[in-house]
Amino acid sequence: MISVLLVDDQSLLRMGFSMVLDAEDDLTVVGEAADGATGARMARELRPDVVLMDVRMPGTNGIEATERIVADRPETRVIILTTFDLDEYAFAGLRAGASGFLLKDTDPEELVAAIRTVHAGDAVVSPRITRRMLEMFATSLPSEPAPVDSQHAAPGRPGGLTEREHEVLLAIAEGLSNGEIATRLYVSEATVKTHVGKVLAKLGLRDRVQAVVYAYENGVIRPA
Repeated sequence: MISVLLVDDQSLLRMGFSMVLDAEDDLTVVGEAADGATGARMARELRPDVVLMDVRMPGTNGIEATERIVADRPETRVIILTTFDLDEYAFAGLRAGASGFLLKDTDPEELVAAIRTVHAGDAVVSPRITRRMLEMFATSLPSEPAPVDSQHAAPGRPGGLTEREHEVLLAIAEGLSNGEIATRLYVSEATVKTHVGKVLAKLGLRDRVQAVVYAYENGVIRPA
């Protein structure tokens, strides 16, 4: 069973999420909290596998709570949920250590799939959020990506990535899944998975979300 903690100041939303998750054979809601401080404390006590975290709450917000949870228990995965497409806390939440960022109007099936994905060690970022983040950072990103001129590691690429690994990093930053990356690069999903692992290892990153953050912060992507 995947244990889930709900942290949201709206009781009706918590009730709705609870009904959706408890209907799944492999998911169980182990607790609910109405603010970030209580959520962080309950995460420490209940040791859930996944926390669904609201952003805007009275007192301790979801960003601060996420930082506490990740620091206290790194194995607990946090998925941040928000009502807003362009939330000023979105990027901060991912930097705080969240493994996912979804909108609250996400379909129940997508939410359930996201919980299973982050529990398996991967990360989830809504493509809508990825596009919005690109818009947010477009003015500060370089007009051209780092030069790519060979299949071997080059100083111009972050972390000494090869050309193919650099292409995979760019695709991750766009919010593409392994299947979509495989289609773009004309390789198998297994090959993409291998490249993703090498990118994360070379850059010292935990998961795909951190790869997205890294790409934005280091200007390795070119806005459309």
